[in-house]
Order: sequence, then C-alpha cells, then structure tokens
Amino acid sequence: MADAVLFEFLHTEMVAELWAHDPDPGPGVSAEPRGEEPGAATGQNMNLSVLESVGFRVGQALGERLPREMLAFREELDVLKFLCKDLWLAIFQKQMDSLRTNHQGTYVLQDNSFPLLLPMAAGLQYLEEAPKFLAFTCGLLRGALCTLGIESVVTASVAALPGCKFQVVIQNS
Repeated sequence: MADAVLFEFLHTEMVAELWAHDPDPGPGVSAEPRGEEPGAATGQNMNLSVLESVGFRVGQALGERLPREMLAFREELDVLKFLCKDLWLAIFQKQMDSLRTNHQGTYVLQDNSFPLLLPMAAGLQYLEEAPKFLAFTCGLLRGALCTLGIESVVTASVAALPGCKFQVVIQNS
C-alpha cells in the first residue's frame, strides 16, 4: 500500500516539476491567439515527451526483470493479456478492466478507475489536464512491449474521469 502512495506522489511531482518550468500564462496575458505564448505548445509537447521517455525506460527495466519463462509468449495477444493482468497488478495493485482488439494489430486497454487520475476525478474541470498524467504510463507500456520484442505506438484518451483508454498499435517490422 505504501509503495502505491509513494509512486503516486513521485508521479505527481514529476508532472508538476515539468509543468512548473513551462507555466501557462492564462487568457489575456499574451497577444497570441487563444492566450498562448509563442512556443507554448512546443514546450508542453516537450514535457509530454520527457514524461513518455521516463516511462519508456521504466517499462524497459520492468520488462528486463520479468522471469524468463514469462517472456516466451506465442502471440501478441498473450503479451497484451500479460500487461493487463500481471504488469498492471504489479504497478497499480489492480488489473486492467478490459482488453479489446480488432485482430489486426490494434488493441484498446481500458481502465475505468485509473489510479493516477483518481485524485482529479471530482470534476470535469480537470479533464483537459488528464493527458499529462497519462504520458508516463504510455511510455511504460511501450517500454515493456519493446523489451518483450514488440514495437508499438501507445496513445491514451480520457472521456470521463477517472477512466482512460490506452490504444496500442503494433508496428509491423
């Protein structure tokens, strides 16, 4: 239990620290359209990239620590099932709620009460802030998949807090 709380605090502080260096000036402060500073979107994209990169490295490290017998998966679907059950349980102390596929290399992993979004689930005003709290986890999934020999692109979306969906698109090599 304490590990989960420490991880949530660490994750929240990583996000806060990255966004503290690129504060949003708010509407009316800049002459740019929609109240954005020149390059503000670039700075935010860079912050998302940094979080995703850190998550990727953590995912690789977790994948390297897996027992060798677990690495002998026969199909992509088996690997994704492993991520949804065992890896998610090890990180978030719960399993992913659903895994869907179109059997053509696209998988949708759904978590209806994602632990990193629970603190902001009180209102819709936080919905636009949610993506920055998902970048690390996208990288984590991509890093674990990479270690298991699967190149992929992972994106996340939030329709209603605290639920989220991760879309994994397998890259054919």
